[in-house]
Amino acid sequence: MKYRTIGSNPATRREVSVLSLGAMLFGTATDEKTAFAILDRYVEAGGTFIDTSDNYAFWFTGSRGGESENVLGNWRLSRGVGEEIVIATKLGASPLAPGTGYVDNPEGLSAAAIRAAVAGSKRRLGVDKLDVLYAHIEDPEVELAETVGEFGALVNEGSVGLLGVSNHWAWKVERARAIAKAAGLPAYELLQYQHSYLRHRTDLPSPLSPDGDLGTADGNLLSLLRAERDELTLVAYSPLLGGAYVRDDKPLGAGHDHGSAAARPAALREVAKDAGATVNQVVLAWLIGAEVPVIPLVGASSVAQLDESLAAVDLELTPQQRERLDTARWSGG
Repeated sequence: MKYRTIGSNPATRREVSVLSLGAMLFGTATDEKTAFAILDRYVEAGGTFIDTSDNYAFWFTGSRGGESENVLGNWRLSRGVGEEIVIATKLGASPLAPGTGYVDNPEGLSAAAIRAAVAGSKRRLGVDKLDVLYAHIEDPEVELAETVGEFGALVNEGSVGLLGVSNHWAWKVERARAIAKAAGLPAYELLQYQHSYLRHRTDLPSPLSPDGDLGTADGNLLSLLRAERDELTLVAYSPLLGGAYVRDDKPLGAGHDHGSAAARPAALREVAKDAGATVNQVVLAWLIGAEVPVIPLVGASSVAQLDESLAAVDLELTPQQRERLDTARWSGG
């Protein structure tokens, strides 16, 4: 396993594995026994960075979520897991009532909602302190200063380690960071967005915004990361596009309709053959070894699936292979 530092403050920064494990479906689509086996294998391989949310996975059960955090808490207790494993969770998108959703009825990012959500996550995970806490989705009903102030207070009180943000427009991320710095408070240091070798279109309206898909790492966000690479880290969710790179029954869909969809997939296949690796492994290696490194966040429903992703950590793309991938264009080779 390889590792990198997240966070810029010497007092709060952490060393984590360059591959993060997503626990979204643990306790719902993935039963606890299987989840434990996946978690054990991940840790055995040197993995130290696990991701969840307080709303995972409400859509399976009609609940408010919390199933994933419960499984992780049970696993921590049964294995005696301590500070060596960094668990990141999110708040703001848990439905306020069972049977509703995060679009029409989210818990939100008010100070009171944040306090209540943090208490619930700590209880389910069985911890006194959350290693990483993300603002999961935007809350247009709450002033940024209120959210930023509460997040910062939680860090200063010792309830939270590092702060992150997900599914926000880039300008809101930077405005929130500016508010925090002006107030002398800890700011967002981790950004969690969908990002992969094949870029998702951001112009299509989404359930969260009529202006486009604010959950995808677009040019504005990637430019921010490049400019603030000493302070910000991108954690990329769905880096393997839910299996669409390798499964014919998982089409890319309208979000990847860039006109011609041939050049970059062809480059992936060529590099995978040249490297003696799978297409998925090449995608993960491309992200990990990028000029501005990315931490891929991978899910797994079996140990075998996880092992394929773990092998990508040791895959070193040559300069020629990376150039082949970087220079491929949708409209041609």
